Amino acid sequence: MIVLVVKYLTPKGFRGITLFPFILLTHKEDREDVVIVNHEMIHIRQQLELLVLPFFLWYGLEFLARWVQFKDRRVAYRNISFEREAYANEKDLHYLKQRSFWRFWTYL
Repeated sequence: MIVLVVKYLTPKGFRGITLFPFILLTHKEDREDVVIVNHEMIHIRQQLELLVLPFFLWYGLEFLARWVQFKDRRVAYRNISFEREAYANEKDLHYLKQRSFWRFWTYL
């Protein structure tokens, strides 16, 4: 994992994005925010499990399906299984040590 602060590569309204093996953060102080970094580390694990490219394909397709379902981009984003897992467990700093393989599946 390589953490970079790159203000202009993160989508507007977001504090970070994970593109294996990089975690791109908007603000320098977020490097020290263990919750944000843990959230992004959960995405690193998800990307590794799905061999990176299939993760992004699944992510995009699920986003589109949720957007049709909820008719709201923000709600669709928050209901993607990968995001639901990451948000639900971002404060548990031991989560990745105990996380089972393909755990995001339970958040579908």
